Amino acid sequence: QVRLVESGGGLVQPGGSLRLSCAASGFTVSSWAMSWYRQAPGKERELVAVLVGVGSRANYADSVKGRFTISRDNAKNTVYLQMDSLKPEDTAVYYCRRNEADIWGQGTQVTVSS
Repeated sequence: QVRLVESGGGLVQPGGSLRLSCAASGFTVSSWAMSWYRQAPGKERELVAVLVGVGSRANYADSVKGRFTISRDNAKNTVYLQMDSLKPEDTAVYYCRRNEADIWGQGTQVTVSS
């Protein structure tokens, strides 16, 4: 069964860091384009970062460029989102997605607040 499970969310102060994990089962993350999205209260879900291709080329939303890093560990079959210099406007539920077949995880809450 194809499945994605996110973890690593929580409450962090502005300027802090978090690392989100997306553990995959039923397929290998190295073979597919993988993305992180987020959805803040009252807003539409937006693309944060995408990792594509065998060479792991990454693209980012302008709002997170230079602060967030998407990566994957093929041995652990897991995709990560390292989030640094967090801002209150980064508060959202973060979702992992396998682009092909539109497979989503359940999401993990990130709250940036003092």
